[in-house]
Amino acid sequence: MPTLELKTNVKVANPKELMADFAKLAADLLGKPLPSISTSYTYNETLTFAGTFDPAFILNITSLGNINPEANETYSQKLFAYFGEKLSVPHDRAYITFIDPGNANIGFKSTHFGIIFGKN
Repeated sequence: MPTLELKTNVKVANPKELMADFAKLAADLLGKPLPSISTSYTYNETLTFAGTFDPAFILNITSLGNINPEANETYSQKLFAYFGEKLSVPHDRAYITFIDPGNANIGFKSTHFGIIFGKN
């Protein structure tokens, strides 16, 4: 169920290609099956970081069960490297927010994951 929402002031020539590639990376990185991964790209030319319009991004990751300080360190290293390569965004011009809302707080198939997984 991981969702990864990218907002950036970097206009990408082929966003669908980038998101398909990013989904594969996210599945490998988070240890989740690709069919459960959802990615999105939003281009926002008015996004500022540190008061400038230089290349920057904000990435929000919502995932159940694998968000923790140790894992987030690894995720950060790999994601900053990935977007450094793909978007030319330096490591000091982005934020990544990691969210684990808990099983009962994500709806799916007319119920929520607390019911699906049998634990809230």
